[in-house]
Amino acid sequence: VSEDSKIVDARYKRLENLPLVSYRRKENAVTGFFGAIREVFSRRELLGLLVRRELVGRYKDSTLGLVWSMIRPLTQLLIYYLVMGEFLGAARNINNFAIFIFSGLTIYGLFSEIVNTMTSSIVANSGLIKKVYLPREIFPIAAVGAALVNFGLQMIILLVAAALVGTIVFGVNLLFSLLSVLIVLLYAVGVGLFLAAWNVYLRDIQFMVEVIVMLLMWFSPIVYSWTFVADAFNFRGIGWLTNIYINNPVTLAVLGFQKSFWADASDGIMPDDLLLRMGVAALIGVLVLWWGQRVFSRLQPNFAQEL
Repeated sequence: VSEDSKIVDARYKRLENLPLVSYRRKENAVTGFFGAIREVFSRRELLGLLVRRELVGRYKDSTLGLVWSMIRPLTQLLIYYLVMGEFLGAARNINNFAIFIFSGLTIYGLFSEIVNTMTSSIVANSGLIKKVYLPREIFPIAAVGAALVNFGLQMIILLVAAALVGTIVFGVNLLFSLLSVLIVLLYAVGVGLFLAAWNVYLRDIQFMVEVIVMLLMWFSPIVYSWTFVADAFNFRGIGWLTNIYINNPVTLAVLGFQKSFWADASDGIMPDDLLLRMGVAALIGVLVLWWGQRVFSRLQPNFAQEL
């Protein structure tokens, strides 16, 4: 028997004598949530690599690369501005209609991209999940990182456009945009974790999510003012539905962005107690994030087997 064979046999014997170590977290509802955050943070360098891989893979073999992340929303802006604003006449009722639309599209684009990419993130990384132990949350969170990069590029365009048109007013009102981003992150990540876990077991979910996200955009005041909805409800004697519509967290996030970049310089009307509504939505969003992670944690032990 060669010396190399003896070394290999010795290694196998040592492995046989090693105790089985389970990587499943010992957790309860609170420690498990914060334990997951610590585990992902401890692998932040790997998270950065996954985010870069997500961005590079999305625009692989593309000449323009990340520029496409700006071309798509600008194309949407042009289409909605022409069709809704000019052809259907919405621009005549809303001052600075282009900024009004683009502010809504920018924040809603962040929400839709996070939810869509997180939903398919576990299935898309099945090769790694079946071979290497990593905290499973790292793959959906990498999708969030890539979405934030695209959002940052679109924010540059929005800031420049709002400055040129003169609708941006530097002051406390800009805090509404930060609160809007916080609301979107809390709800989108919480719901995204829930959907990413269930998509492993039921693959139809990712296609259903695409449809729901598309419909949700038209139920948000992006190409029309929220006052149109309020007037329609009041005309039909169901004005109480207006508060339900406004308190939708996605609607509040859109309104917060419009408040920051459009409303103050365009005679825009905002709902009463907007800041209070957004604050309550953010607090509820923390619970949504916790709930999504707990569902994800409960379902993740069988990911490799299902994949």
